[in-house]
Amino acid sequence: MTDTEFDILDELYFVTSFSDLVQKTGQSPTDLERNLRSLLEQDLIRSYWPDPDTELAYEESSFAAIVRDSFFLASKEGLLQHNTR
Repeated sequence: MTDTEFDILDELYFVTSFSDLVQKTGQSPTDLERNLRSLLEQDLIRSYWPDPDTELAYEESSFAAIVRDSFFLASKEGLLQHNTR
């Protein structure tokens, strides 16, 4: 996990929208998309779409189309790694 990914996990103890993550992390939307993709591939976060209550399994092919309308939450594994670093 990179320092940037660690900082994103700081914000994902509660379900958080993409737009809120852009504001809270100060990352550009493009950089945030790249980092969220990496965290999803590592199973450190979960994604929700079209609302914060509907978990959506990560699919590489559709991720770019919906990422900016999605919500995110740290997974149990993500929280464990975040808290033991």
